[in-house]
Amino acid sequence: MHRLAFELNGQPVQLNTEAAVLLVDLLRGPLRMTGTHQGCDTAQCGACTVLLDGQSVKACSMLALQAQGRRVTTVEGLPGLGGARSNVAGALHPVQEAFIACHGLQCGFCTPGMMMSATCLLQQVQQPSDAQIEAALEGNLCRCTGYVNIVAAVRQAAGAMAGGVR
Repeated sequence: MHRLAFELNGQPVQLNTEAAVLLVDLLRGPLRMTGTHQGCDTAQCGACTVLLDGQSVKACSMLALQAQGRRVTTVEGLPGLGGARSNVAGALHPVQEAFIACHGLQCGFCTPGMMMSATCLLQQVQQPSDAQIEAALEGNLCRCTGYVNIVAAVRQAAGAMAGGVR
Protein backbone atom coordinates (compact mmCIF):
# COMPACT_ATOMS: atom_id res chain seq x y z
CA MET A 1 0.00 0.00 0.00
CA HIS A 2 1.07 3.53 -0.77
CA ARG A 3 -0.08 6.74 0.89
CA LEU A 4 -1.64 9.12 -1.62
CA ALA A 5 -2.43 12.77 -0.92
CA PHE A 6 -3.89 15.16 -3.48
CA GLU A 7 -6.61 17.76 -3.94
CA LEU A 8 -9.93 16.53 -5.32
CA ASN A 9 -12.47 19.15 -6.37
CA GLY A 10 -10.88 21.68 -4.04
CA GLN A 11 -10.71 19.36 -1.02
CA PRO A 12 -7.66 17.55 0.36
CA VAL A 13 -7.75 13.77 0.07
CA GLN A 14 -5.48 11.28 1.81
CA LEU A 15 -5.81 7.53 1.50
CA ASN A 16 -3.88 4.34 0.97
CA THR A 17 -3.91 2.66 -2.42
CA GLU A 18 -2.19 -0.11 -4.30
CA ALA A 19 0.48 0.86 -6.82
CA ALA A 20 -1.42 -0.54 -9.83
CA VAL A 21 -4.76 1.24 -9.20
CA LEU A 22 -5.83 3.50 -12.06
CA LEU A 23 -7.03 7.00 -11.28
CA VAL A 24 -10.46 6.24 -12.79
CA ASP A 25 -10.88 3.26 -10.45
CA LEU A 26 -9.88 5.30 -7.40
CA LEU A 27 -12.25 8.12 -8.35
CA ARG A 28 -15.24 5.88 -9.05
CA GLY A 29 -14.57 3.43 -6.22
CA PRO A 30 -13.55 4.68 -2.81
CA LEU A 31 -13.93 8.38 -3.69
CA ARG A 32 -17.39 7.92 -5.25
CA MET A 33 -16.85 10.41 -8.09
CA THR A 34 -19.07 8.40 -10.42
CA GLY A 35 -19.44 11.22 -12.95
CA THR A 36 -16.07 10.06 -14.27
CA HIS A 37 -17.18 7.23 -16.53
CA GLN A 38 -15.29 4.12 -17.52
CA GLY A 39 -15.79 3.60 -21.20
CA CYS A 40 -13.16 1.83 -23.25
CA ASP A 41 -10.29 1.49 -20.73
CA THR A 42 -7.90 2.21 -23.61
CA ALA A 43 -7.95 6.05 -23.57
CA GLN A 44 -9.91 6.15 -26.83
CA CYS A 45 -13.38 7.35 -25.80
CA GLY A 46 -12.69 10.20 -23.34
CA ALA A 47 -15.55 9.32 -20.96
CA CYS A 48 -13.05 9.29 -18.09
CA THR A 49 -11.60 12.75 -18.80
CA VAL A 50 -10.75 14.81 -15.72
CA LEU A 51 -8.59 17.87 -15.14
CA LEU A 52 -5.18 17.32 -13.60
CA ASP A 53 -3.67 20.64 -12.56
CA GLY A 54 -6.04 22.25 -15.07
CA GLN A 55 -5.12 20.03 -18.03
CA SER A 56 -7.45 17.39 -19.43
CA VAL A 57 -6.27 13.82 -18.95
CA LYS A 58 -7.87 10.45 -19.38
CA ALA A 59 -8.12 8.90 -15.94
CA CYS A 60 -8.09 5.36 -17.36
CA SER A 61 -4.58 5.90 -18.69
CA MET A 62 -2.84 7.01 -15.52
CA LEU A 63 -2.09 5.47 -12.18
CA ALA A 64 -3.74 7.00 -9.14
CA LEU A 65 -0.30 7.53 -7.59
CA GLN A 66 0.52 9.94 -10.42
CA ALA A 67 -1.94 12.36 -8.81
CA GLN A 68 0.31 12.64 -5.74
CA GLY A 69 0.44 16.29 -4.64
CA ARG A 70 -1.63 17.44 -7.60
CA ARG A 71 -5.05 18.97 -8.19
CA VAL A 72 -7.74 16.72 -9.71
CA THR A 73 -11.10 18.10 -10.84
CA THR A 74 -13.96 15.86 -11.88
CA VAL A 75 -17.32 16.87 -13.34
CA GLU A 76 -18.65 16.98 -9.78
CA GLY A 77 -16.15 19.77 -9.08
CA LEU A 78 -17.05 21.93 -12.09
CA PRO A 79 -19.40 24.23 -10.17
CA GLY A 80 -16.44 25.16 -7.95
CA LEU A 81 -14.63 26.47 -11.03
CA GLY A 82 -17.56 28.74 -11.88
CA GLY A 83 -16.29 31.80 -10.00
CA ALA A 84 -18.65 33.80 -7.77
CA ARG A 85 -21.62 31.77 -8.99
CA SER A 86 -20.15 28.67 -7.34
CA ASN A 87 -21.09 30.12 -3.93
CA VAL A 88 -24.78 29.62 -4.76
CA ALA A 89 -26.12 26.23 -3.67
CA GLY A 90 -27.02 24.12 -6.69
CA ALA A 91 -25.28 26.48 -9.13
CA LEU A 92 -23.90 24.93 -12.28
CA HIS A 93 -20.74 25.83 -14.17
CA PRO A 94 -21.41 27.73 -17.43
CA VAL A 95 -20.29 24.65 -19.41
CA GLN A 96 -22.89 22.52 -17.63
CA GLU A 97 -25.59 25.14 -18.19
CA ALA A 98 -24.71 25.39 -21.88
CA PHE A 99 -24.81 21.63 -22.41
CA ILE A 100 -28.33 21.63 -20.97
CA ALA A 101 -29.50 24.71 -22.90
CA CYS A 102 -28.06 23.54 -26.24
CA HIS A 103 -29.14 19.91 -25.86
CA GLY A 104 -25.49 18.88 -25.99
CA LEU A 105 -26.24 15.47 -24.54
CA GLN A 106 -28.54 12.56 -25.14
CA CYS A 107 -27.66 9.40 -23.26
CA GLY A 108 -25.19 11.37 -21.12
CA PHE A 109 -22.45 8.77 -20.98
CA CYS A 110 -19.84 10.89 -22.77
CA THR A 111 -21.08 14.18 -21.30
CA PRO A 112 -18.82 14.44 -18.22
CA GLY A 113 -15.71 13.86 -20.33
CA MET A 114 -16.90 16.30 -22.99
CA MET A 115 -17.54 18.92 -20.31
CA MET A 116 -14.09 18.46 -18.80
CA SER A 117 -12.37 18.74 -22.20
CA ALA A 118 -14.46 21.83 -23.01
CA THR A 119 -13.61 23.40 -19.66
CA CYS A 120 -9.91 22.82 -20.24
CA LEU A 121 -10.18 24.52 -23.64
CA LEU A 122 -12.13 27.48 -22.28
CA GLN A 123 -9.59 28.02 -19.52
CA GLN A 124 -6.94 28.40 -22.23
CA VAL A 125 -8.85 30.10 -25.08
CA GLN A 126 -11.54 32.64 -24.20
CA GLN A 127 -13.34 32.66 -27.57
CA PRO A 128 -12.33 29.51 -29.48
CA SER A 129 -13.24 28.96 -33.10
CA ASP A 130 -15.33 25.95 -34.08
CA ALA A 131 -12.14 24.34 -35.37
CA GLN A 132 -10.48 24.83 -31.97
CA ILE A 133 -13.52 23.39 -30.20
CA GLU A 134 -13.56 20.37 -32.49
CA ALA A 135 -9.82 19.82 -31.97
CA ALA A 136 -10.23 20.03 -28.16
CA LEU A 137 -13.04 17.46 -28.25
CA GLU A 138 -11.25 15.17 -30.69
CA GLY A 139 -10.36 12.63 -27.98
CA ASN A 140 -13.97 12.30 -26.82
CA LEU A 141 -16.43 10.04 -28.59
CA CYS A 142 -20.20 10.49 -28.67
CA ARG A 143 -22.41 7.91 -30.32
CA CYS A 144 -25.67 9.86 -29.94
CA THR A 145 -25.56 13.58 -30.76
CA GLY A 146 -23.48 14.02 -33.89
CA TYR A 147 -21.45 16.75 -32.11
CA VAL A 148 -23.34 19.75 -33.58
CA ASN A 149 -25.08 20.54 -30.29
CA ILE A 150 -21.92 19.83 -28.30
CA VAL A 151 -19.96 22.40 -30.32
CA ALA A 152 -22.84 24.86 -29.93
CA ALA A 153 -22.79 24.26 -26.16
CA VAL A 154 -19.06 24.98 -25.95
CA ARG A 155 -19.56 28.11 -28.03
CA GLN A 156 -22.37 29.28 -25.72
CA ALA A 157 -20.31 28.50 -22.61
CA ALA A 158 -17.42 30.55 -24.04
CA GLY A 159 -19.77 33.51 -24.43
CA ALA A 160 -21.18 33.10 -20.93
CA MET A 161 -17.71 32.82 -19.42
CA ALA A 162 -16.59 35.91 -21.29
CA GLY A 163 -19.54 37.82 -19.84
CA GLY A 164 -21.85 37.81 -22.82
CA VAL A 165 -23.85 35.51 -25.02
CA ARG A 166 -22.21 34.38 -28.20
